[in-house]
Amino acid sequence: MAGFLSRTFDRLKSCIAWSWTYLWVVWFILVVFVIYILRGPLKLSENVSYATMFLNTLTPKFYVALTGTSSLISGLILIFEWWYFKKYGTSFIEQVSLNHISPLLGGGDGSSADINSGNATPSTSVSNTATSDATRNASSQQSSIPDCKVWRNPLNLFRGAEYQRFSWATGKEPLTYYDMNLSAQDHQTYFTCEADAGKPEYEIMQMAWRERNPQARIKAAHEALEKNPDCTPAMILLAEEEATTIVEAEKMLKLAHKSADASYRRSQATQHQNSTQEALHRRDLNMLVYIKRRLAMCARKLGRTREAVKMMRDLLKESPVINFSIHENLIEALLELQAYADVQAVLARFDDISLPKSATICYTAALLKARAVADKFSPDIASKRGLSTAEMTAVEAIHRAVEFNPHVPKYLLETKSLILSPEHILKRGDSEAISYAFFHLQHWKRVEGALNLLHCTWEGTFRMIPYPLEKGHLFYPYPTCTENADRELLPSFHEVSVYPKKELPFFILFTAGLCSFTALLALLTHQYPEPMGIVVRTMLGWLYLPLSYILEKLEAILPSNLLHQLSRI
Repeated sequence: MAGFLSRTFDRLKSCIAWSWTYLWVVWFILVVFVIYILRGPLKLSENVSYATMFLNTLTPKFYVALTGTSSLISGLILIFEWWYFKKYGTSFIEQVSLNHISPLLGGGDGSSADINSGNATPSTSVSNTATSDATRNASSQQSSIPDCKVWRNPLNLFRGAEYQRFSWATGKEPLTYYDMNLSAQDHQTYFTCEADAGKPEYEIMQMAWRERNPQARIKAAHEALEKNPDCTPAMILLAEEEATTIVEAEKMLKLAHKSADASYRRSQATQHQNSTQEALHRRDLNMLVYIKRRLAMCARKLGRTREAVKMMRDLLKESPVINFSIHENLIEALLELQAYADVQAVLARFDDISLPKSATICYTAALLKARAVADKFSPDIASKRGLSTAEMTAVEAIHRAVEFNPHVPKYLLETKSLILSPEHILKRGDSEAISYAFFHLQHWKRVEGALNLLHCTWEGTFRMIPYPLEKGHLFYPYPTCTENADRELLPSFHEVSVYPKKELPFFILFTAGLCSFTALLALLTHQYPEPMGIVVRTMLGWLYLPLSYILEKLEAILPSNLLHQLSRI
């Protein structure tokens, strides 16, 4: 019975929606016709004359109050709409219309709007096996469009030695709680396992990663070291957060490397005994690779670039699967050495169609191609004789990079201010652009003419992708969820770069115009009450002229009292 009623209600709702979609004009004409036929019993002419008399008796103060109130209300709506648009990137009235009113009228499904808007929380770099039904449905329907996935930043800074020093100097927090929470989840995944049960030092560290207060995390790490001086996760935490210089961080990481290497050798011999030992060995391998990578980054920061390159190359050979995107660290270090042939060799290995792209790969490929022609490139000469083959190749590489991440050129050309890169980035988003430009701007400046070539050609990319959210040229369509994810990853004092640039919603423009118009009417009515009254009456008379003409023609065609004629029949 319930199913029958539900089907009946759905059928009725679909019929109403269909009728409103195609027959609303007929309905409107019928309503007007019925009102006109019943004008005698309803005494419409008398009511209109009464209303006219009432309006004539109103003083100009009433019109001032009316227009002033209208201006105030529309101004409040404008302020709310503007705040909502700045915070969420869309119009509140449009959201309500699309998500609540449109489904009732059959205009669309609210769930599809939610999926397309990309407001869902993005996934972390750790693969999650539990996936919601909505995500599975969306991925099955839009299998060609990748989800917004947050990745661990391969070039992330040290919290104590770099992020904390920035906070001390400026009084601003460079990291958001969302970003730090993702890092805590990563650390729990990489540095803990089921074999830690019953070990007090590792249980303390499991709680330490979840702590929000930095001092509480550092205190917990010291407690874990008191219980076990060889507790590697505690040393990693102290190197990341307590060390105030890179030298101190490197010293602590070397101690952690010694402990992690011993643990790895012990677990390597017993990894095949059971699943618990296998998980323990995988955890020890994660810690060892992580520590080696951070040691290589310390060497790079302290000016020992060749040593850092050697460590990164060894890591890629030893752990090609668990590499924490070390190839991006290697590319940056090789660019510092100006070893462009070695950079090209790394790109040949990792710039593959089967591997995920990044801004580092795309823009480094563009930099290498621009390096061959940038020093002699002149836009005036190129416009006269056309682009050569090498110049065309460089321009195409720049267009490819800009299509992948259109936010980067503003930072490389220094038309938008840089901030410290976050601990997590969103591929093709503003966070990735900040991270890339923060470390690679110096490499672009070092190549003579590269930034000039970028400045002259990067905006040409957008002519090839007029509708980037619907169709891309070399990559997937640009994801719609980057703005919301970047707002969570980047600090509040940074103005998030948005692509494509959103136009102001119609309702903001409409309320702005309504507020301005009614405020102007209120001012004019207050200053010049008599002339404004004459103007209003004249305009109403002009508007009423076509209506009165139509009514006279209808009076001549139709009988004066149709109900009386019908009663006689």
